[in-house]
Amino acid sequence: MSQNLKPALGQVLALVREVARAEITPRYLRVAHTHKNDGSLFTEADEASQKALASALPGIIPSPVLGEEMTEVEQRAAWAAGENGLWCIDPIDGTSNFVAGIPYFAISIAWLKNGQRHLGVVYDPVADECFYAARGHGAFLDGEPLPIRTPVTELRRAMAGIEPKRLTKDLMARMVADPPYASLRNFGASALDWCYTAAGRFDVYVHGNQKLWDYAAGALILEEAGGKLSCLKGPFDEGAIWERSVIASASPALFDHWHAWLTRQ
Repeated sequence: MSQNLKPALGQVLALVREVARAEITPRYLRVAHTHKNDGSLFTEADEASQKALASALPGIIPSPVLGEEMTEVEQRAAWAAGENGLWCIDPIDGTSNFVAGIPYFAISIAWLKNGQRHLGVVYDPVADECFYAARGHGAFLDGEPLPIRTPVTELRRAMAGIEPKRLTKDLMARMVADPPYASLRNFGASALDWCYTAAGRFDVYVHGNQKLWDYAAGALILEEAGGKLSCLKGPFDEGAIWERSVIASASPALFDHWHAWLTRQ
């Protein structure tokens, strides 16, 4: 691991736990919420978490911070300023779950350089599970290499993580009429979905449209776990920076079967 990223990773791992302890966990089941212009939920916990992360991260690696709760103008300014290093954060991924009391949400942090993912950390404060990776050095869950569970070898036996509302009606109709997998789950927090796929908890995964902060950390963790990924149309890193679809599996062989089924005409 590079001399920059090794100490940085350790500091980020400590930071996510501290921010969760101070700003997120005390507000779980106790916080009011509002709706943003796009209809998604927002809470003071999102704001407090983002403020704490944005204050601390440049002290770990001096780089601009791009956060989900910034305005689009602020996000694009951060991206433009961050070619040589950029923090990309989702202060609470799965805010709807957080508000509803569903214990499936996380802090997600990635560090990118020249638009490429180099460090990713996703922390689930309810389960106290921290998934992390650095480019070229593998992916881990609290020190244990990923994947933890070996994915099944046959698609018909697979547990699939699926975000149905982001997929086309034709594709969802085909999944209902002729599902190629054994069972599906949709838990509502993209960063954790990536990590569950990297860990082998989901054998395969598909999401029709994720924002940059939804995939930045998780995609690196999946890659470093030895998994394979793409967009529904074309290679993953040729997709638009701000929004991408996802096909993924920790098993490259199973990915090929899943990709073929999803993209057949």
